[in-house]
Amino acid sequence: MLAQAHGEPQNSDSFRKLCCGCVRKLSTRKTKKKKGVFWGIEVAETLRWRGWELGKEMIKHLILKNVHEKTQKLSYRCPSTRFFFTVFPQPITLSPGMSLTLPIVFRPTEKREYEDSVCFKKAEGEFSVTLRATLPHPCLSFPATVQLPICAVYNVTETTFPVRNIGDLVTVFAWETPSPFYMIPDCGMLNPGAECMVKVVFQPKVAMVYDVAATCWFGGEEKQKRTIQLKALAKYPYLRVSVTEEEAEGIQAGKFRDVLCFGSVPVGTTVEKCVEIFNMSVVDAPCRIERAKDPLVRDHVFSCDVSHGVVPAKGKLVLCIRFQPQTVGEHSTDYFTIISAGCLLQTVLKVVGSCKGPLVSLHQYSVDFDWINLGESLMETLKISNISDVPAYYQFDIDGRGSVFSLDRPCGVLEGTTTLALKVTFRPTHPISYHRRVVCLVHHQEPMYVDFFGTCHSDIAKPAILQARHLSWYRTNTVRGLTFYPPDILSVMLKDGKLQMDEKGALMLPPEIPQDKPPKEYFEANSMTEYFYDGVSSDLALFPPHVSVSPREYDFGCCVPLHKVEPLPLCVTNHTKGKITVAWTPSHGSAFRVSPEICDIPPLKSSAFRVLFQPAQLNSLYAAELEGFAFYKVLRHYSNIEEDATICPSWCLTVRLRAHTYEAEREHFIPQYILDVPKVFPPAAPNTDTYCSMLLLNTGTSLITFSVNQAACPSVLVKPCSGHIIPGGHQIFFLSTHPVNTISQHHVLPLQLNSYPGYTKEIALRSCGESLLLLLEGDGNLYFKPAYIGTSSTRMYTIKNCTRLPMVFTWKIHQSDSKILSVSPTAGILQPYEAMAQAWTFTPDKETKYLLRAMVFVRRKSPDPVSPKSVGYALRIVGEGVLGTIRAQKEHLDLGNVLVGDLQSCSVVLLNDGICSLKYILSVEQQITGPCDPEEVRSDPLALELEQARGMIPARSKAFVRITVRPARRLHYTWSIKYAICTPTATDLASTKEEQQPLCCIVATGVYPTFCIADACSAGSASGLSKLHLWRLFSLDTLNEYLERDLTPSELTYRVPTRHSTCLIPPVYTPHLLDFNFGAAPIGSEPTLVMLLLANKGVVPVEWAFLFPSDQKMDVEHWAEDAEFSPHELHQMRIQDNQLFSVSPKSGKLLPGQEESVQLSHRHDFIGTDHLPVLLKVSYGHEILLNFSGVTVEQDQRYIHFASTKHFFTPIAIGTSHPPTQLYELYNGGAMPVMFEVQLDNIVRIQEENFQHPVFACLTPRGEIPPGTTGHIEWIFSPLEARMYLVDVPIHILGGESALITFQGIGYDLNTIGDTATSSQVFSPSVFPGSTKLTVPGQAATLSHHRICLGNIPDCTKASRLVFLNNISESKAVVFAWQISTCKDKRVLQIAPESGVVQPGESIPCFIALRPSGSASFYSIDLVCEVYIQESLVQYERDLQEWEGAKERQAVEFTITEKDLGTKKKPKSPAGVKKQPSTCHFFLSQQTLPPIKNHPMPNLPAGHFQRRLLLDKEASRVWVKPEPPKPILLHLGVTARSYSIEDFYSNFTSEFPKYFLSRDWPLESKFVDGSRDRDRMDMDPKWLSLAAASKQELQTVTDILTGVIRGLLENTQFHDAVRRSLDEPIPYFSQFQCEESAELRDRRQCSTVPSRVSASPDLYPEKDGERKETRQETSPNNDLLESWERMSEILHHEQLREQKEMMSRQPAFGNLVELLLENTLQNILIEASRGEVVLTARPRVIALPPSPSR
Repeated sequence: MLAQAHGEPQNSDSFRKLCCGCVRKLSTRKTKKKKGVFWGIEVAETLRWRGWELGKEMIKHLILKNVHEKTQKLSYRCPSTRFFFTVFPQPITLSPGMSLTLPIVFRPTEKREYEDSVCFKKAEGEFSVTLRATLPHPCLSFPATVQLPICAVYNVTETTFPVRNIGDLVTVFAWETPSPFYMIPDCGMLNPGAECMVKVVFQPKVAMVYDVAATCWFGGEEKQKRTIQLKALAKYPYLRVSVTEEEAEGIQAGKFRDVLCFGSVPVGTTVEKCVEIFNMSVVDAPCRIERAKDPLVRDHVFSCDVSHGVVPAKGKLVLCIRFQPQTVGEHSTDYFTIISAGCLLQTVLKVVGSCKGPLVSLHQYSVDFDWINLGESLMETLKISNISDVPAYYQFDIDGRGSVFSLDRPCGVLEGTTTLALKVTFRPTHPISYHRRVVCLVHHQEPMYVDFFGTCHSDIAKPAILQARHLSWYRTNTVRGLTFYPPDILSVMLKDGKLQMDEKGALMLPPEIPQDKPPKEYFEANSMTEYFYDGVSSDLALFPPHVSVSPREYDFGCCVPLHKVEPLPLCVTNHTKGKITVAWTPSHGSAFRVSPEICDIPPLKSSAFRVLFQPAQLNSLYAAELEGFAFYKVLRHYSNIEEDATICPSWCLTVRLRAHTYEAEREHFIPQYILDVPKVFPPAAPNTDTYCSMLLLNTGTSLITFSVNQAACPSVLVKPCSGHIIPGGHQIFFLSTHPVNTISQHHVLPLQLNSYPGYTKEIALRSCGESLLLLLEGDGNLYFKPAYIGTSSTRMYTIKNCTRLPMVFTWKIHQSDSKILSVSPTAGILQPYEAMAQAWTFTPDKETKYLLRAMVFVRRKSPDPVSPKSVGYALRIVGEGVLGTIRAQKEHLDLGNVLVGDLQSCSVVLLNDGICSLKYILSVEQQITGPCDPEEVRSDPLALELEQARGMIPARSKAFVRITVRPARRLHYTWSIKYAICTPTATDLASTKEEQQPLCCIVATGVYPTFCIADACSAGSASGLSKLHLWRLFSLDTLNEYLERDLTPSELTYRVPTRHSTCLIPPVYTPHLLDFNFGAAPIGSEPTLVMLLLANKGVVPVEWAFLFPSDQKMDVEHWAEDAEFSPHELHQMRIQDNQLFSVSPKSGKLLPGQEESVQLSHRHDFIGTDHLPVLLKVSYGHEILLNFSGVTVEQDQRYIHFASTKHFFTPIAIGTSHPPTQLYELYNGGAMPVMFEVQLDNIVRIQEENFQHPVFACLTPRGEIPPGTTGHIEWIFSPLEARMYLVDVPIHILGGESALITFQGIGYDLNTIGDTATSSQVFSPSVFPGSTKLTVPGQAATLSHHRICLGNIPDCTKASRLVFLNNISESKAVVFAWQISTCKDKRVLQIAPESGVVQPGESIPCFIALRPSGSASFYSIDLVCEVYIQESLVQYERDLQEWEGAKERQAVEFTITEKDLGTKKKPKSPAGVKKQPSTCHFFLSQQTLPPIKNHPMPNLPAGHFQRRLLLDKEASRVWVKPEPPKPILLHLGVTARSYSIEDFYSNFTSEFPKYFLSRDWPLESKFVDGSRDRDRMDMDPKWLSLAAASKQELQTVTDILTGVIRGLLENTQFHDAVRRSLDEPIPYFSQFQCEESAELRDRRQCSTVPSRVSASPDLYPEKDGERKETRQETSPNNDLLESWERMSEILHHEQLREQKEMMSRQPAFGNLVELLLENTLQNILIEASRGEVVLTARPRVIALPPSPSR
């Protein structure tokens, strides 16, 4: 849509701008046509025609609605094409809320798409509505991008999106989707306007970010495509298993545990415990739970219902595992593996548990009834206990109804930890001795046996009483085979000696000779073995039977009709050598009866009995146990027994019988029972027996009979095989099998109940012989990584017991390999299916490859002392011993500068390039260098800390060792790190000392964040202070010295500025204190401004802060503040509240090399002395307390500001011939000139004490100091001795307060101390550059130097320096003028130029020349350069001319006012204006200018504010004379020390040739100095006449003496006379003179006085003589003439040369040459400063061509 806007809508809140500039309102409701609002007109943006046909017109209506509150007017233009048309355009007026319908007609002529528009025009602009006719076409709409949820690898996530057919045709679509995405459905068909939901499934296999395009093909003949962007993120899951056992002890909270321990669980019960699977990742993690695969024989006692699950992101899945043990005493181990999707991660959960059963025991294993009479009964108590907490089912295998022994509770349940007292009743039926061994069966426990025995007497028969010892002897005799003989035969054998009795009383055969075997003893057999090996259930028996009965069990079957039951024949066989009697116990009320009841059986014979069954009713079950006792017949009476040891107890015979009387058509009773039987036999080794118990409970109300068909399953023995269970009772079975191999066997036992085949329960059991099967990890191969020789490499190796029996393992390593190979543990027990990880340690002792072998032997855990059979498995071990080294990636590591007290960390990368892992131990050696005491720093603790001094680096890897450096001193640290390889023999630093090798070197420098005061300047009231005086007032040298000192522990503790006190005056414990003295100024004057330039000359950034007391005070509540303040606190509060002291900025940060200026100010608003302690704190640096102090005096007060009450003179060597003059400065801080006078009484006293020698001499004892300037008192300190001199000198101020100053001086012996203390070290020539950064507000020029030290200079010389005055302004020229304070300084100091103009950006060189005054002195001259802005000077001169013109005009005119007429006083003439003549002109017609007046100085008001009001009022009344602009004062300090020529030559011989000695120096400077000589105390009388002479007289004397001395110096005859005098014989007094000194003096005179070249005619006498002789021989006359001519020429040249030498020796000539050279050098320097000459350029050498003559 095309639209253009020319205005802004009225309501901007409901409009929004489109990109085309139009503003539309968005419709709040969803309509079919999208509408827009254009300046209050609501209209559809587009009109569409669909489904049109050729040749037909289609009309659509365009609705315009006024949604504005005002009437709208608009017009429109028709569509531009002929296919769309509407009514003829006409103006449209729409009232608020009204609508207009505009019909649009579409008339197509061909089949294509059409587009046009209708344009509407309003006053605000134009907008248009698009007209569009489209053809039917397929078009699908779906989102451009689909974001799927985050997904775990191998998991699946999905989302849906709509696909809508927005075309006009039925559309078929198909998707092409790249992996791992796919669509559901991947193809389909949509009708026009229809919509379907497509599901996107994402199943990644790689963790990465996915951003792929899926293509949708749709359309008819011409396929179209459109893409959708599929975005997803796949991540790896991470699962951890944690056991949730609150009661678990020894497990730290938050630690993951992967062992689930059930503990000891009662047999047959189920315990459930939970583990938590934690998902540590941000994606849902599907997982599956699998159990370790084992043989099928195994009965899984652990179970888990969950096999698959999804652990939510950052969540957990609770897994419940059940434990149901079946075998008592068995330790169970199992492994569950939690496998994430794709098998990416496997987490093993180990579950362990043990099974506990009942622990039943009898308190006694025999019950002795002694003897009773026939017909009587006796009851005894038998206690049975269960010490376990597991309930126990017990059963005594005896039928109390048909036995002489009966129990009140033969079967039952014994609860945990209980004891039960059973009543055993003895009812004999025959007068015999009874003995029955009864078994007590316990479910899940081995059976127990108890012996019941007793004797019954009748009137006739009284058998021997059976006692417990007889049973013991009987068992021993049975082992020895003697019980098959009757007692009478044994007695005869005893008598005959064929038998003997042992020490226990048992019988034994006599020992054979030789005695090779001891007699056999009876050992208690295993109860289970005794139970099964009875010769009946099994073919085996422990002992052969004495009497046997057959059959032992019999089933009468169906006994219908009742009276036709056939009796059962019983056969009883006597296997003994004696005659026995069998007596059957009658059972009253029983349907079964034996006939006959008593019968004798001869030896080794059998006898037949009959069992009669007489049932009483039909359809019933019958079961009973018949009991009989067989005994030797000889035992019927005790009299037949001769030896007590031959008594033999009776043998009990039992027969189990059952029958039923159910008719054929009648159904048997349905048994109600519970059968508890295991599925698997307990594990056992092959060819050994294994047993288990089975419990059958009768839960019904009728009797249950049972029988097991032993023949159907011969491999399993069951006992008892038949029997009955009373209602509510139970029967305990024991099953035994004998597996012969390790193959699993299935057993099916048919258990028939109630003698009915239909009630047969088949019991399925499995058994398997367990072999000694051990599983070794890695098929029995163990590989070690290469190990360093002497070090140990440990690996975990797993062995697993793959059987259901515990086994004992033992490792055997060859003796030769025991030092190389070891394992822990070497032996132990592996529980069933348990895997044990063992630690193998490989320690190579040489550089080679190893192939070792170890054996593990496994055997069954057996209590037998005889070692059972064992099986061995071999383990193959492969390893290698190598050598290796460690190196550092960087052998030299420079940490740079580290703050003292701070720490800096870095990592040292250790590289192991070898193939073996190396365990290392690091050691550090520290070396501290720098300006320190080596002995002191040697005891410093180590400033380098290793985070980990020990470690291990794997092969071909690197390790990072974190190092922390904490230097304690401002020195250079070097740490040498060495390493040693740890071996079992060398585990610490001491043992590895010899093997340490260098690794790397680390260096660092301990630094303090420090800065210094590089420069200082003053302004305001302190502008008159010199640089040196300012440095002394603010103790800046001391401050810089403090800043250079080492930090104190407290400064290291409190590193940063902080509020640390609640007091108004915070306590400061810093040891560094100094004064910042702002000087003095009168009240109301400008503030004292001091600019300090802070420079960071260090290498680390510096953060500094000036902390006022208020900055250090913590804010507290008002109620907590102290309301009473001390005067000191009130004083400080007044200073801080009125901001008398201020620092700007108060804090900052200086980078290395950076400079920053700080402005300190003191306002003079109150009279008095202001003190404020300010703490200068450097972060991680110094803490210095600055005592800000300043003085404010009254306007008319005469005040000298003494910075200190002590003054120290420069030390002077004793014996100095010309001690120098020294200066003491006095600063006038008031507004009035000050006269001072020095009281000399103490000085005179010191002089008297020192033999009238003037130790202290004051040259200027009185003087005057102008306001705001510094005055000097000249002193001469001349010590006599090498000691300290003190004198207290009062200085009186005229009209002011006096001060007592202590002057202190030290004299030293130059011979004792040497050159170290000479003043040559103090005054070395140097310059102190000024800083352009240190400027005061409004300063337009700077000096290149702020201080010049000329050093030591001789007298009568000139020392010059160059200083530049720089105009730092970019647009204004400045005018400068140098000012020298005192007349003396003006005489000795020259400045060129003294004034001038400096253009913007220009630099003017100024030459400073110092000429000493003729006497030794210290010079400290403060040069002040007054700098004016040229514009202000021009303006001042202009204003001054106007003022002077007005002044002249006002001299002849005046104004009369009425107020003046009414007064009688004379008019007062303006101050400073001379009185004019009386003739005055009156100008009444015009008003005159204000009266001319100099700037008045009114009386001092109460404050500066009132004074300003008075000045303003007077200024409005009087035309004040213009004041000159205030100059900017630039201070230049010039310091030097002058010596007399003799002293300088003796002290500084090498420096003497560097100076030019001027020869025309005016001698008046020696003694004509009015200000100096007038005040001398030690005035010599001979100088008084010269002092009184005039200047002309002095000049005359000087000229005469100069000529005489110069004549002597130039006279060669005088020189010869001096030499001859030195060659004379040595007189007596000359012995006191050193020969060397005479020669030295001679040399000095020769060098000082040049020897005159002789002009005598005897020059070259010999040669001339020869020439004369030759020439006289040739031509005497001519030769004589020629010789005289030549001689005259020689004499002429000689005279000229002498004249030149005399001229060169003139002082004027030497001065001229010196001046010429000086000017030449100055010109070169000026040209170089302007850039005209480059002094540093290399000289150019121009080679001239060779001369042709050569």
